[in-house]
Amino acid sequence: MEFIGVTTLLIIVCIVFIVLSITLAKKGKSKGKLPPGPTPLPILGNLLQLNGKEVFKSLRKLGEKYGPVYTLHMGMDPVVVLCSCDAVKEALIENAEDFGARGHMPLLDKISSGGHGVVGSNGERWKQLRRFSLMTLRNFGMGKRSIEQRIQEEAQFLVEEFRKTKGQPLDPTFYFAKAVSNVICSVVFGDRFEYDDKEFLKLLGYLNEVFKGFSSVWGQMYNVYPNLIGKVPGPHHKMFNAIDGIQEFIARRVEMHKESLDPSDPRDYIDCFLVKMEQEKNNPETEFHMKGIVNTTFDLFGAGTETVSTTLRYGLMILLKHPDVEERIHQEIDKVVGRNRAPCIEDRSHMPYMDAVVHEIQRFIDLIPLGIPHKVTRDLTFRDYFIPQGTTIFPVLSAVLQDPKQFKYPYQFNPGHFLDDKGKFNRNDGFMPFSSGKRICLGEGLARMELFLFFTTILQNFALHSPVDVEELDLTPLMSGFGNFPRYYQLALIPR
Repeated sequence: MEFIGVTTLLIIVCIVFIVLSITLAKKGKSKGKLPPGPTPLPILGNLLQLNGKEVFKSLRKLGEKYGPVYTLHMGMDPVVVLCSCDAVKEALIENAEDFGARGHMPLLDKISSGGHGVVGSNGERWKQLRRFSLMTLRNFGMGKRSIEQRIQEEAQFLVEEFRKTKGQPLDPTFYFAKAVSNVICSVVFGDRFEYDDKEFLKLLGYLNEVFKGFSSVWGQMYNVYPNLIGKVPGPHHKMFNAIDGIQEFIARRVEMHKESLDPSDPRDYIDCFLVKMEQEKNNPETEFHMKGIVNTTFDLFGAGTETVSTTLRYGLMILLKHPDVEERIHQEIDKVVGRNRAPCIEDRSHMPYMDAVVHEIQRFIDLIPLGIPHKVTRDLTFRDYFIPQGTTIFPVLSAVLQDPKQFKYPYQFNPGHFLDDKGKFNRNDGFMPFSSGKRICLGEGLARMELFLFFTTILQNFALHSPVDVEELDLTPLMSGFGNFPRYYQLALIPR
């Protein structure tokens, strides 16, 4: 009887697999000719063909076999992968409206409480929240001199923190997180935090945990099987707790703002959102409510902290490995800025080498290699293939940033990628770390300003030193999933 039971179970499993395979096949045929791709297994799809620690490399390898536009099954869901500079630009720029929606990503849904906020939303909700956020951030100085002054001020606080170390080795992770986060905090929350503020440090720890979790194998598995993985014990629950912790912090801040709000004189982004909530309180279709304010603030705060601070941390590690580049930066800073004033954004146009180094750091680290998923807004034909409405699109940004047609040495760090023969800064069409098209990063202008001013201010005041042989420094990511998460390292900042 036991043998019969096992045999029956195996037969049932086989039947289920066959039925699912037929269903997937019919589903593909009924919607037209999807791009080619590897044959999926029932339930698993093509997961066994992906390296969980280096997903984007697996995608690039599949692209070499199936072409720059191909279909991959993440579990049972088909995904169209764009794996070349030309394909990504054709979709996101030339067909921006058709490829302009946010694709399916369960971890993003968890952060955005089911599609609220400006990053994870779609349709009219996204249009309203993005328009409001852009207008509000501009009013508070985004892209203007007032935000530049905030960055300059925070850069000086950071310099003083580094001076206190007296040239002793340190892990720069939270130094950069505190400084960068305070810039966006001053816009969103209306104030900066002291570097030793316990609540602030706890919040930054949460953000670090979320970014690591997104790039972990557990995070990637959750994106494919959210209902299953969400119920299974594992380290991913630490990330979920961190998400809850950030949302609770923001909700408390919103309540504090309500108590002291002056509608005629909003102090920051949260105040402006609260004013808008009051204006639309009788509109049943409003997008300005508690979920909206918490999740949109989460988007601005999270994206405005982790990506820039990680780029700074990764960047200094690269400069430790390339002392010749650091020395040339010091020479340019001394010539253009000197030692007696703070660097300003106007200096960038007179510092082509520094500008090229910042661009090359962003290109080389390839921080978000897969980009954030998109989806098509209608049934369409793209490069002779039929893509049904709602299909998730992976625009592989690493394929753009490492395109040999755009960059002579795609896998090497070389500031010359952004310099012409005369040493002047040279823009490159393959530079797309902020994505492109309708979903280009909301804070691109702020991030570019921060990176230039922080890097320049630090190198104006300090020389970098590694306590270990630079040959031991490993520039390959510690994790490489949603993001390329750098390895931890120590450096000493020696006053110049």
